Amino acid sequence: KSLKIALVCSDCLLVSFQPLLVHLSKSADGTFAFDPISVNLLVECVKCVFAVCFIVYTANQPSPEAKALRSVSRLRRAARENLPLAFPSALHAVNNYLKFAMQLYFSPTTVRMLANLKVLVIAVLLKTITRRRFSVIQWEALALLVLGVTVNQMKLSLGAGGAEDAAMSPMALMYTAMFISFPSFASVFNEVTMKKNFETSVSLQMFFSYFWGAVFNLIGLFGVGVYRSWNGGSEGWMPSVFRGHSIVTCLLVANNAAQGVLSTFFFKFADSVMKKHSSNAATIFTALLSAAMFGHTLRANFVVGGAIVLISMHLFYA
Repeated sequence: KSLKIALVCSDCLLVSFQPLLVHLSKSADGTFAFDPISVNLLVECVKCVFAVCFIVYTANQPSPEAKALRSVSRLRRAARENLPLAFPSALHAVNNYLKFAMQLYFSPTTVRMLANLKVLVIAVLLKTITRRRFSVIQWEALALLVLGVTVNQMKLSLGAGGAEDAAMSPMALMYTAMFISFPSFASVFNEVTMKKNFETSVSLQMFFSYFWGAVFNLIGLFGVGVYRSWNGGSEGWMPSVFRGHSIVTCLLVANNAAQGVLSTFFFKFADSVMKKHSSNAATIFTALLSAAMFGHTLRANFVVGGAIVLISMHLFYA
């Protein structure tokens, strides 16, 4: 229970700052001076380094798990058994890019609220794939969550233009659908794979997941470079990983890497629904910080929608 409380509190704090750091990393013209895929690649590399350090530390402890980490044959078997982790890593690689793309169409508060819809998709997937049972009140709580998000997104007053007016464009709708579905499938698949191979050390599962994430982001970075080269880009087919970065992007890398590590512990020792609910709690903090730092208006419908979200969370766990 203490571990779950610590995970929820830490994740809530990190998730609150993630969209704000992305917003701060944009240039004056509203675009990114760096390649978002390069940030995601750096995040996966940092997580891989952390996982390797965790493996070395665990392997030097007097425990049965340490003996397994020092056995080459067991390491090979664990790598084969956890190969399915490559699939959710690919989905997460796409979703990590969508986190940046969404910021071009929505404010940080709106991005955080749209992410709340993932918990309903995850619940349906868990019901379908793992046959997990939810009570009637829990389904009603999830329905309230959707209602809260809907109330938040209602335009009670017309603005003077900007990100809110672009929210109904076809590209924004496509990004939103992918932003909700891809990480939901990835979270459920991660949880199923990690708990199916529960005897495998969490440090090893971290490394396998982060390694595949780095591979897919590296492929994406090369693909973008080749595409730009064919269209007359000046960078060539090998874009610079460190181009356009600043202190803000370094903080973003550290924040996203910490989120990824926490997610692994959620999938291994808790569940995907709890992970998304902790992210939902971050909505309020994101909104307050966004209003204080960027002057984004907190409309009455956001307050009502946020209250409904908190009530739904209480019902789900009570």
